[in-house]
Amino acid sequence: MLVVSLPGRSQTPRMRLWRALKGAGAEALRDGVYVLPDNASAQDLFQAQAGGVIDTGGTAQIVPFHATDATQEAQLRAVFDRSTLYAEWLEQLVAVIAELPGLTESEARRRLAAARRGLEGIVAIDFFPGTARDDAESALRDAEQTLNGQFAQDEPHAAHGLIARRNAEHRGRLWATRKHLWIDRVASAWLIRRFIDPQARFLWLDKPADCPTDALGFDFDGATFTHVGARVSFEVLATSFDLDRNAGLIRLGRLIHYLDIGGVPVADAAGFASVMAGARARRGDDDDGLLQDMTTVLDCLYAAYLDPPGESP
Repeated sequence: MLVVSLPGRSQTPRMRLWRALKGAGAEALRDGVYVLPDNASAQDLFQAQAGGVIDTGGTAQIVPFHATDATQEAQLRAVFDRSTLYAEWLEQLVAVIAELPGLTESEARRRLAAARRGLEGIVAIDFFPGTARDDAESALRDAEQTLNGQFAQDEPHAAHGLIARRNAEHRGRLWATRKHLWIDRVASAWLIRRFIDPQARFLWLDKPADCPTDALGFDFDGATFTHVGARVSFEVLATSFDLDRNAGLIRLGRLIHYLDIGGVPVADAAGFASVMAGARARRGDDDDGLLQDMTTVLDCLYAAYLDPPGESP
């Protein structure tokens, strides 16, 4: 609990405090009394805001406490109920889905990326998640499937079985996937060129049936490397070539997995999807140029992901 009292009538310090606390998901029990579930980030937030209040001549106390009984615990949890936020977000998502038939693919993916950012913002302050969060995440997955059904009918279905371990035989080869690259395909092409086959040549297919017999296909049904079980093509390639113990690629794989088929949210997901959508709009049908642009982005993400979380300056 943060208990504050600000001097004078100026609204600026009050608004600054309110915005910081509201953005972090804190709730007011009454004027000047704010609560958050006890964790390190909440303590850091309250410490920072208490210092700001004191600097303006006010008073601030941080008071740790526990609910006295189950009734009070339920009342406190109810303060953090985000079901209304999820309901409002779902209404916005329904509007986006209704407009999909009239949108270009670039605009549709931008709209869906914005919806994903909105959901991630709610999830970040949903300290006691329940069915509302599950329903929202399921609706987002359904929306992504609807979008892919409109613009990318050749999205692969997950195969079953073990992922075969490969060796260095795949060098200087022709690799093929569907044109108009999106998240999993562009990340897989980056992985191939950076870690598997530095001399790789890429062929962007109009349809999977056009894949030459001498090419290594990826990310389409029947390809040499495609979805297997719960793993997307990027993860399958990493596992196939013994790269699945690389810390940077593991973290990057989680990002690609979430953006491609959903699952556990990743903090960088919405930003990466927005950059990808922008690069795609900029390059149009130039998949070689798109891979070049996104290679820089993926190189930077990989370098950042090699550092343990929280240890970068």
